[in-house]
Amino acid sequence: MNRAQTLPGLAVRSASFRVAQWRMLLAAMFCYLFFYTGRQTFGFAIPGIQAEFGLSKETLGWASAAMLWAYAIGQAINGNLADKFGGRRIMTLGAVLSCGANWVTSFAGGLTSLILPWGVNGYFQALGWAPGSRLLSNWWAAGERGKVYGFYTFAAGCASILSYVTSIVILEVLQLEWRWIFRLPVLLMLAGGIIFYLVARERPQDLGFEPLTDTGVANTDDKHQEAAHGEVESSAQRYKAVLKNPRLLIAALALGFQNAARYGLIVWVPVHFLGANWKSGDSMVDPKWITVALPVGMAVGALSNGWVSDKLFGSRRYLAIMLYMVLGAATSLWMWSLPPHSLVGLVALFLCGFFVYGPASSFWALCPDLVGAKRAGTATGVMNFSSYLFAGLAEPLIGRLLDSTANTSLIFIVVTSACLCSAAVAMFIRR
Repeated sequence: MNRAQTLPGLAVRSASFRVAQWRMLLAAMFCYLFFYTGRQTFGFAIPGIQAEFGLSKETLGWASAAMLWAYAIGQAINGNLADKFGGRRIMTLGAVLSCGANWVTSFAGGLTSLILPWGVNGYFQALGWAPGSRLLSNWWAAGERGKVYGFYTFAAGCASILSYVTSIVILEVLQLEWRWIFRLPVLLMLAGGIIFYLVARERPQDLGFEPLTDTGVANTDDKHQEAAHGEVESSAQRYKAVLKNPRLLIAALALGFQNAARYGLIVWVPVHFLGANWKSGDSMVDPKWITVALPVGMAVGALSNGWVSDKLFGSRRYLAIMLYMVLGAATSLWMWSLPPHSLVGLVALFLCGFFVYGPASSFWALCPDLVGAKRAGTATGVMNFSSYLFAGLAEPLIGRLLDSTANTSLIFIVVTSACLCSAAVAMFIRR
């Protein structure tokens, strides 16, 4: 059906609008594809940092927590900034500043000079996800958000692969010290941010299209606000509306447990595999490369879960979240039961990543689903604040557990517990 113009001078929505939608999605995906090179490389640097500075795993867990908590605080602030100033500018700024913070971290001479710039980097990293989500919510209606956030989260999963692969190349192929992990991969993030700024546009109106009206908001008050296209909300009004939404707060709690499980894997799986004597077993693959199975599984899982929530469960996101979290707990428990040198562990690690990270796409689609596109950045920031608050708390606890037991496989027990907690809480998100 040919839609009539609703505003003077705006182009009729057509096939060209569809092309523009995909252009914005691919631009955001491309930019975020490189973001994790600025924060998920820390696990590979831990052995070198320990050897040089003599720091315990618990201490380095606190360094990781500093970054994650700064990221959490940044999310609570920067999502609202994206609603106010636009996701395009804020996301690009994050890529540039995070690149600089990583370079400062690489010159650390001890714990203080390591933890301070790494924490600041966490805040700069928080300028990426929510602003990108805000831009996408301007371009895509509610019925396709599971798919869209599946692709966007898939890019984040691929970013994990890239961060793992570039770290391994620096350590194994180029034979460089740990400091270069914070120097070379982030140049990709810098380039991605600049290209994103040149390609992306904030709203359909910026290219002459009419704005979206199908935002899928779930309560009457938000629907009325969403309909008032000319009304400009203050930051306080946005925060108040988001924090008064009980389903969003429940989702934030469930996401917190999910992200604690996710970062338990991301940070400590490299430590587990690099510390184990895999070459004495039946593995035919170098342990450093086996770790790549984790982010590969995460990327594919995120892409699948968005489709599952839209197509199998009719956009009832909580069902897709619960399903994957229960299966994530099961596969993590399986991973714990395997000997560290078993090649079967590669398959188990892939499935761990697949199910543990997969629900992220459904969690992020819930933000505009529940509060509408105009508040999507603020809602995403609040959700991500909770997720990284939990992840940051888990890091030193896991580090202390590994120090006291010298058994790195226990990370999988922690992950199992966090997944089950997430599944239990997600039951109450029902719309």
